[in-house]
Amino acid sequence: MTRSFHRRRADVGTALAAGTVTALCAWAVSSGTVGPVERALFRFVNGWPDTLQWPLWVFQTLGLLGTPLIVAAIALVFRRWRLALALVLLVPLKLFVEKDVLKELVHRERPGTTIPDAILRDVPSAGPSFPSGHAVIAFGIVVLLLPYLRRRWQVLVVILAVLNSVARVYLGGHSPLDVIGGAAAGAAVGALLNLVVGVPTGHSSPSGRRRLRPVADEPTPPSH
Repeated sequence: MTRSFHRRRADVGTALAAGTVTALCAWAVSSGTVGPVERALFRFVNGWPDTLQWPLWVFQTLGLLGTPLIVAAIALVFRRWRLALALVLLVPLKLFVEKDVLKELVHRERPGTTIPDAILRDVPSAGPSFPSGHAVIAFGIVVLLLPYLRRRWQVLVVILAVLNSVARVYLGGHSPLDVIGGAAAGAAVGALLNLVVGVPTGHSSPSGRRRLRPVADEPTPPSH
């Protein structure tokens, strides 16, 4: 049976909303400083026990640049050609949005420079911090995968993406608005890619309910 694909209005809304959040985060950090609320949140997460370093380090690897290509290879095994294409395209788009757009517009240094007494766990102490490239990748993958997954798997991939962002703050690589802005940018890119390649009809919607296919009207029995 041939699988049909379509473009969703929900992806238009996701792209617009996520783009707005990205812009707001960029505006909030444009001064290059870390405000008191953001600093307090950073210190709360960054100060968690060192025993969490290994598991959270594993979660942060989900945002590496090669992760979309690994997931794309798995998609090819299951013959999800459009999903694989979108995952491959996520890599250059991430680099463009992160380095050629956002980091050109906003410059804020990493917590090792902007936050006194930040605990750094195998992360650079200096360099551009906004947005988190790991968060861009993680949430871009999530938005691309959601149309193909049932509810329980949707919840799992979202949790993994959130843990990826939390790990970047815990390790001292980014401040909270860096990962929030990166997550929003990734969601926007993922939604735009969904619009370009299309998503499968009849799979679980974001609410977890299966889309119903149109059913032809049954003939009305003749009256006697």
